[in-house]
Amino acid sequence: MASGSIASKLAREIGSVVKKAASSNRGWYGPHMAVATCAIAQRLSLVDLIVEIRDARIPLSSEYELLRIVPPRPPSKRIVVMNKMDLTNPTQIKEWMRFFEQQKCISYGVNSHNKDSVKGLLNFIQAQVRELNKADHRFSDTITVMLVGIPNVGKSALANSWHQIGRITAAEKGKLKHALVSPQPGETKDISSLKIGSHPNIYLLDTPGILPPTIHDAERCSKLALTGAIGDSLIGLKDLAQYFLAIPNLSDQHTKWAKLSTNWGKVSVLEHKEEHSSSSKLEMRQRRQYLMDHTQDFMVHDVRRAVFDVISSFDGNLECEDNMVKLIEAQFVALSEAFHVQEEIDQNVQDKVAVKLLNLCRTGRLGHYTLDPVPVTHCDCL
Repeated sequence: MASGSIASKLAREIGSVVKKAASSNRGWYGPHMAVATCAIAQRLSLVDLIVEIRDARIPLSSEYELLRIVPPRPPSKRIVVMNKMDLTNPTQIKEWMRFFEQQKCISYGVNSHNKDSVKGLLNFIQAQVRELNKADHRFSDTITVMLVGIPNVGKSALANSWHQIGRITAAEKGKLKHALVSPQPGETKDISSLKIGSHPNIYLLDTPGILPPTIHDAERCSKLALTGAIGDSLIGLKDLAQYFLAIPNLSDQHTKWAKLSTNWGKVSVLEHKEEHSSSSKLEMRQRRQYLMDHTQDFMVHDVRRAVFDVISSFDGNLECEDNMVKLIEAQFVALSEAFHVQEEIDQNVQDKVAVKLLNLCRTGRLGHYTLDPVPVTHCDCL
């Protein structure tokens, strides 16, 4: 079995578990999503422009399938925006941008946490609105833009930023509206309207994240779960973390961590533990809490070092599935030390490691990856 297919096999196994859970009453397609789907479908033909937000790490897997059922007419009425550009592989995302251009699909890349990037996208959308007006030979004073996408791709964060920038640009006063933003998928339940521009007035409809009732591709399910579009409650976190570890294990990302000293992390932790030994009990408690915060830079350094050390010292053939499993098991042991995880009665060590590891994975602290390969032929999901 080729090494690349090992990750695919893991993805299919995890995806099968997600699909099975989805077929029960624990699925992602609840009543609120069914109601939202109908409401959005009714409005799609009425808006002037549709902005589809995708996750740049999975440009195809994060497709908004409702647009297949109700395709925009004309196609220029739709813009595909790839958000979370800061979390993706720069080389691969350039290939994706070229691919979208070849498919005559209007696309744009954005980092919703970067104000200049968000403002650039808003200017791009406003320019598209003006072009649509010219093409239709109409000069409307009010334009409606609908923002659509699957859960947890950053729609509401972008909507809030555009609303704020648009109002400041127009020098308007009054209380700002805010779309609900949450790291958990499916938190936006209703369609909300926000003003994002003037001359002409541009109103944005922020919609709930929608997934289809059924996803047949098991690998796609895994990618959606890994990036957080599908809730963690549908899959064992350890299994999901194992899938993630297979990605750097099969790429050259970990080689960038070779320069990390094997002693740096131990020294840094020791300094945090022993410095100012005469400190008060409060200060000691604060230091212990600091050590347990896996998002601190020195902790992330330790995690990267642990992953690299285990891979570099492993002499097995990663084209063999059994060897990959052994490597991942060894990495879990090393990561439990790097994360300073201790066995507790109410929680398994590996589950605690998985939670911390997935958080660092989803925030880009352990590398930038594009999980969807660029299609070699025409893709009908654009």
